[in-house]
Amino acid sequence: MVDVSEKKITLRTATAQAIVVLPPEILATAERGEIFSKKGPVIATAIIAGVMAAKKTGDLIPFCHPLGLEKCDFSTDLNFETGELTLECTTGLHGKTGVEMEALTAVSVAALTVYDMCKAVSKGIVIREIRLLKKTGGKSDFAV
Repeated sequence: MVDVSEKKITLRTATAQAIVVLPPEILATAERGEIFSKKGPVIATAIIAGVMAAKKTGDLIPFCHPLGLEKCDFSTDLNFETGELTLECTTGLHGKTGVEMEALTAVSVAALTVYDMCKAVSKGIVIREIRLLKKTGGKSDFAV
């Protein structure tokens, strides 16, 4: 791991995004902004999976520091015209190292959960554009 012992504690945040493109047969199962599969409510389950993954990032990715996240918030947008489900996660804490990997891990696992829960309906699901949108705190800030 990188030695962060000499770094100052600052507020660090990161926002990441994943886009999941859903075929029409999956969109046809949606009601009131939620997709339903035999396994249950897809978007709600994906959010839970994403939060759980963010909390376990240090266990999943070698050399990532284990962090006690203070914030892990999801937002979703289901666009019926494009067939895109946009998943965004913002993570944050007061610490010596950034939370980008936690946000990226959260949206990645949330997107994989959508795939897993919907694959019985269609294998034509595409996960794309997993990316960091914004980072604050530490040496430098970043925004797309």
